[in-house]
Amino acid sequence: MEEQEIHLRDYFKIIYKRRYTVYTFFTIVFIVVLIGTLSTTPVYKATTKVLIEKVEPANLTLPYPYYAPYEPEFYETQYQLIKSTSVASKVVKALSLENTYEMYFKGEKITPQGNKTKADVLADIISSGIVVTPVKNSKIVTISFMSKNPEFAAMVANSVAKAYIEEILDMRMSSSRYSIEWMSKKAEEEKAKLEKSEKALQEFMKANDIVTLQDRLAITPEKLSEFNTQLIRAEMKRKELEGLYSKVSGINIKDAETIPYIASDPTIQALRNQKLRAEQNIEELSKKYGSKHPAMLKAQEELKVIDQKREQEIKRVIASIKNEYELARNNENTLRRTLAGTKSEAISMNEKYIQYNTLAREVETNRQLYDALIKKLKEESVTQQVQTVNVWVVEKAEKPETPVKPRKLLNLLLGIIIGLFGGVGLAFFFEYLDNTVKTPEDVESRIGVPVIGAVPLLEKKNEIIEEIIIKEPQSVHAESYKSIRTGILLSSATKLPKNILITSMAPEEGKTATSVNLSLTIARSGYSVVLVDSDLRKPRIHQIFRLNNMSGLSTYLAGATPDIDTILKTPLMNLTVIPAGPLPPNPSELLGSQRMIKLIELLNERFDLAIWDSPPLMTVTDGLILSNLVDRTIIIVRAGKTTYDIIKRGLKLIDGRRKDDSVSNVLGIVINGFDVKNADQYYYKYYNYYPSEKEEPKKTI
Repeated sequence: MEEQEIHLRDYFKIIYKRRYTVYTFFTIVFIVVLIGTLSTTPVYKATTKVLIEKVEPANLTLPYPYYAPYEPEFYETQYQLIKSTSVASKVVKALSLENTYEMYFKGEKITPQGNKTKADVLADIISSGIVVTPVKNSKIVTISFMSKNPEFAAMVANSVAKAYIEEILDMRMSSSRYSIEWMSKKAEEEKAKLEKSEKALQEFMKANDIVTLQDRLAITPEKLSEFNTQLIRAEMKRKELEGLYSKVSGINIKDAETIPYIASDPTIQALRNQKLRAEQNIEELSKKYGSKHPAMLKAQEELKVIDQKREQEIKRVIASIKNEYELARNNENTLRRTLAGTKSEAISMNEKYIQYNTLAREVETNRQLYDALIKKLKEESVTQQVQTVNVWVVEKAEKPETPVKPRKLLNLLLGIIIGLFGGVGLAFFFEYLDNTVKTPEDVESRIGVPVIGAVPLLEKKNEIIEEIIIKEPQSVHAESYKSIRTGILLSSATKLPKNILITSMAPEEGKTATSVNLSLTIARSGYSVVLVDSDLRKPRIHQIFRLNNMSGLSTYLAGATPDIDTILKTPLMNLTVIPAGPLPPNPSELLGSQRMIKLIELLNERFDLAIWDSPPLMTVTDGLILSNLVDRTIIIVRAGKTTYDIIKRGLKLIDGRRKDDSVSNVLGIVINGFDVKNADQYYYKYYNYYPSEKEEPKKTI
């Protein structure tokens, strides 16, 4: 929850800081919207309401129309039809706009365009202005039209509704006429087909005697059944006789009686009995007479006659079996041919009957189609005469009294909203693009180096920041340098740094002003301070203190001034100044010389603190050389000018030149030109509080 509050507070800080951007954008947008709203010609909107029902095609068998359920596609089609150029053309014609359009389109010249006539162009204008809006949960739609002329808007809205109804009637009449023409032509075709099929049926019936054919078809199944039964019986009899014949053909006469069929013959049975009696008689006579006895001979002769008769009778039976078998076989073949002929005749009759039914069905189908077309044609003819429409105007458009455009209150409200949110968005966008130093917290969080102070921006352009400590010791700027002094004094728990380098990333960031004011502030606290102008390229400290610059640091380092006391200037109590001296041709070599190291050691012995004002880090190497020789370095940045990228590069250069890579000698950062008014409320209250100045007692080093 705390993080969220901090973030929100940061957002408000950005808005407050860039409030003039928000004010400017808001004012511009609001003025533009206001001027645009007041200069816009009023536009009026007229609306008519119509009820649209989907009615199914007329059915003369129903006493009432059948209303179909709601279908979105149907209604969407109607909406497009209302906005069509055909409806708009009817409106142009109804209102005679070709001759009167100048009354309603003031200042506009409408001329033919390409293949379009003036009426077509007007129809396009009307069509593009029609707005169709369905009323929710109903079948009512509103037809609206907007115009600078309120009377014309109402006229067009009502004319569109009327033209839409006329368009539907025209479409239905056109469709009905087309249907009648099509059905009349189709009825003639079906009539010809019906007559042709009836003629074909009559000719077929005459050629194939269809009347007797039906009777014959009724008898044929019975005949087929009877012939089939007879054939089965004949086949069975033939098989039976065939088996018997196969047994008796070629059999020995003596063995013939072993066949039951022959043995069961009455004549053969009688002869067999006679033979038995003759044999018994011979046996009895043989007991009385000899073989030559006349009685014996007679008896033997009788037996012989009986055997002959029996043999003849067996042959006769075998011959009769053969005759019966051949007769049965011939009968079977005859029945089989008769059945096959009857079947063939039945198939032929069925084919003819199927063909007859096909022709009859074709006649019936053609008759039904023809009758249906004639009936529908009559219905369509009646429907055309009683054509109705399923659209009703439920509310006519009235002349509007108030315009719909411009909506002044809404436009102004939108202007306020767009201006406000757009201004805030622009402020955040500028803030996003702004990569310069802003607040101490910002610097510490993004750079990781402590901020030991922030010097407010001068309110008056003619004020000299270097004289602020002397001329206005109670000012907010003087207090800011005292705060920096305190930060330096408290930077170490053991001892005060003996020498501090004051540098910046680029020119005009306030390093010299900070060096001067910081030296004055610490000196007024009782410390002996020496301020060294080590900017041997653009020195300024001698100008601030109005000192002679004929000799100074450059002459001492070059050996032209052997005695250091000759270059020490004491403009104020506890403050000694070493001016830069004449500009040397080789400042970097002088600052990196052994004589420079000895000078630092000498100043450390004679003063509590030495403050070195050096050139900017990113322009020349002088500052980097000095940063490697002093104890601590303070970097001066200017709010709204110095970027974080250049600060990081400068810090990287300083740390990269240190002999001990594990220790950074950067004491902290001082923000110059800090805009208190655009900063946090805390800073504003702090820098507007002026406590009485109390010099701190000298501390033991």
